[in-house]
Amino acid sequence: MTGIKAAFDLQLHEFRLNVDLQLPAQGLTAVFGDSGCGKTTLLRCIAGLERRACGHLCVNGELWQSAQTWLPTHKRSLGYVFQEASLFPHLSVLGNVRYGMQRLINPQPARLEQAIELLGIEALLERKPARLSGGERQRVSIARALALNPKLLLMDEPLAALDLTRKREILPYLQRLQRELDIPVIYVTHAPDEVAQLADYLVVMRQGRVLTQGPLSQVLTQLGLPFQLGEDTSALLHAKVGLIDEHWHLARVDFNGGSLWTRDPNLPIGSAVRVRVLARDVSLARELPSQTSIQNLLRGRVDSLGADSHPGLVLVRVQVGEQMLIARLTKRAAASLGITVGDDIWVQVKSVALLA
Repeated sequence: MTGIKAAFDLQLHEFRLNVDLQLPAQGLTAVFGDSGCGKTTLLRCIAGLERRACGHLCVNGELWQSAQTWLPTHKRSLGYVFQEASLFPHLSVLGNVRYGMQRLINPQPARLEQAIELLGIEALLERKPARLSGGERQRVSIARALALNPKLLLMDEPLAALDLTRKREILPYLQRLQRELDIPVIYVTHAPDEVAQLADYLVVMRQGRVLTQGPLSQVLTQLGLPFQLGEDTSALLHAKVGLIDEHWHLARVDFNGGSLWTRDPNLPIGSAVRVRVLARDVSLARELPSQTSIQNLLRGRVDSLGADSHPGLVLVRVQVGEQMLIARLTKRAAASLGITVGDDIWVQVKSVALLA
């Protein structure tokens, strides 16, 4: 059986973790929720750091925990990245990355080289941690975890301790891990932008339980759930760069259902991209506008309507091809258009954000 099957029941004073998850065998799973919802406790259970947790854990066919089985942490093939890099100050970067490999029965130098290359730390190998930026230290910490050749990588809010500049510095490397790693990654965060940029699969937690889980694009467009990824409700499209307009410095990104124009991201034609479309940047029209500054016009069908965070607003989910978009309208605007489920409608997208 491939994938991660994780079910835990743990009572900690007033807090109880009770979850049942079936996660993908590859890609990055983001565990999202408010502080105190149980995200880190879930990671600790997976790592075997909560011996009192009852449950079952199977990772790509390997049983790590059951009623009869308990694999201690040091025998679980995992890497763990914490908020703080916690590097050994007396060791060089290379010494830190190599440190955990000492306990491996069959260390793999190729895996060490791959980790160094993936995180782009080749030029840092002889430095001591005191001479590294916060982002560089965290990249070394991730490389150290990957050098263990783990079958599962756990990351507990690895960007939480970084300022915005350092966060932007390390995000491209995390995106590369998400694309190129052949092992599953479970990534805990409370930051909506990290979810949108990195996740393939999303688990939303509240008060020790799983509120919802599924592929990111599906979970983002669920209506009626008592949560939002921050204030900005959005949809995520998987697209490819189809055309570059060098004169206007624009790029056309194509997806199953249409195309959208955005600022040229300096990516070659054919590049796969994520496109985040905020609900506030989507409007609807009954007739094709004759003159408008909005360049992105799509034909769709109203799939469902749901409540928004304010009583005067409504969220309208529209199917465009095989993808879903969400529009945030005032209830008065929706009523004036007479919007109902099943209606064919024009969708106007003011702007999009490319998450390469």
